[in-house]
Amino acid sequence: MDTSLLIRDPDIMSGALCFSGTRVPVKHLFDYLEGSSSIEDFLLDFPSVTCERAVAVLEAARERLAADAPAA
Repeated sequence: MDTSLLIRDPDIMSGALCFSGTRVPVKHLFDYLEGSSSIEDFLLDFPSVTCERAVAVLEAARERLAADAPAA
């Protein structure tokens, strides 16, 4: 895990995976996108998360999924 993007600390949000330097759980980003909200909506509601950081987390998740996917 890239600690410049994410942190997991038992003293912050009960150990939920958060954007580093914030108390915003990464799960919130995925919840927004899973629903009818856009990344812009997420960024407006959580101004402590930069667009660059949110996009970097999404790209890292995509890369991880691709790396872990079984070959067809």
